[in-house]
Amino acid sequence: MAANRSPHLNIMIRAAEKAARSLIRDFGEVENLQVSSKGPGDFVSAADIRAEEIIHEELSKACPKYGFVMEESGIKKGEDEDYNWIVDPLDGTTNFLHGIPHWAISIALEHKGEIISGLVYDPIKDDMFHADKNEGAYMRRRRLRVSGRSDLTHSMIATGSPRGRAESKTQFIKEYEAVMNVTPGLRRFGAAALDLAYVAAGRYEGFWERDLKIWDIAAGIIIVKEAGGFICDIDNDRANPLKTCSILAANGEILNPLKKVIRAVGTPAPSL
Repeated sequence: MAANRSPHLNIMIRAAEKAARSLIRDFGEVENLQVSSKGPGDFVSAADIRAEEIIHEELSKACPKYGFVMEESGIKKGEDEDYNWIVDPLDGTTNFLHGIPHWAISIALEHKGEIISGLVYDPIKDDMFHADKNEGAYMRRRRLRVSGRSDLTHSMIATGSPRGRAESKTQFIKEYEAVMNVTPGLRRFGAAALDLAYVAAGRYEGFWERDLKIWDIAAGIIIVKEAGGFICDIDNDRANPLKTCSILAANGEILNPLKKVIRAVGTPAPSL
């Protein structure tokens, strides 16, 4: 079944492919990149900045009135306040800077607070995951569906470890141990956007991570949903993970069992 791609999604694909060419060149010369630290374990390179500039330019040319929420440049309000592009030009920067070929470009379009289109592009593998609201999720032209596995003991689960507060790291270790005890193995690959895309593609049965940013998850959320998966906040079913940025994604059979295991550990200590 061929993807019925919206004009917005076609614009996103062109922008991502152009930025990818720049990132691939920089990946080949990673030892020469200028790198600075944004915080503990959090880095930005000249590659991130160049890629974001390319994406911003391409999206602005196509939709000059739309606003932006970008990892490196922050919020840029648009004349049309109903639409915002949400951009992570390089998800998995630490992998990128160490020459590990597992990183991606993530672009989403928000309309009145709802994500209506999303794209996650891994240029090294040429894996392009994308979705429009009510049109399904695809990898290029191939329809995506979440895994049909229904037993945690046969499920592949992915996660991401936190940076910063010691309390967050302690919480993560407890959750990691709890999930590890009921699954055959956990994966921690260091790119949340790709983790979500892999849930949509059925490569993982589930994924959870706390303390992310909206640009890490916005595109992945719609791709998972359109592939038949489910998204929730890790601790509170009434909370919006786009706002809390603590996310659990899974197929319909695994969601509740995985949620139960993680929540049994207890909620993390509040930030001071």
